[in-house]
Amino acid sequence: MGWLRETLKSSIGKKSVMAVTGLALGLFLAAHLVGNLRILHGRAALTAHALRLHNLGGLLHLAELALLFLFVLHLGFGLWLFLDNCQAKPTRYAGASNNRRLLLGAAAMPYTGLLLLLFLAYHLARFRFGTPTPAGDLVASTLAQPATGIFYLIALLALALHLRHGLWSLCQSLGVSHPKYDILLEKGASATGILIGALFLIIPLLALCWPDFLS
Repeated sequence: MGWLRETLKSSIGKKSVMAVTGLALGLFLAAHLVGNLRILHGRAALTAHALRLHNLGGLLHLAELALLFLFVLHLGFGLWLFLDNCQAKPTRYAGASNNRRLLLGAAAMPYTGLLLLLFLAYHLARFRFGTPTPAGDLVASTLAQPATGIFYLIALLALALHLRHGLWSLCQSLGVSHPKYDILLEKGASATGILIGALFLIIPLLALCWPDFLS
């Protein structure tokens, strides 16, 4: 097990763990997004979807534990990398040293991550551990408060930025990179991150701009 410990202590090992856990969490986000968008068909549609998930019983709890494990790994290794970078000049990816946009994206990752952590804490307290309420009604009552809706907008914009750079970093960490198609990979990562963030933003945007949307 010594080789594994040494690998995880290396910069490449840490980034690989971040990439794999980030990919898994991203796939969960995509599935979660599909469920969330059911509210476009009305409160009852989202509530029915939530009930189907709760009816999974033990399987749902296992999935939650797996997500918690992935999240703790992602957060822990992300913090480890951040502290390493504070002690030494960050190592830039080959081919990206002169790309100001990518460097700014990398610099923003700890801060978008922190904002997402605060958002997740609030979101779970409200939707997972709060007073049992039909999911559709809970979304409506939460987003009916302008301050909360704006907080959701800011957090989801941070999510889009985090995903945008995270997907690009994933390609680099897992070796899916080549000068011939790095520009295409960067554009694909940007488009995917922005698309997922934009689709998540639809619900709070509609709630803020169209008061009768969730009535």
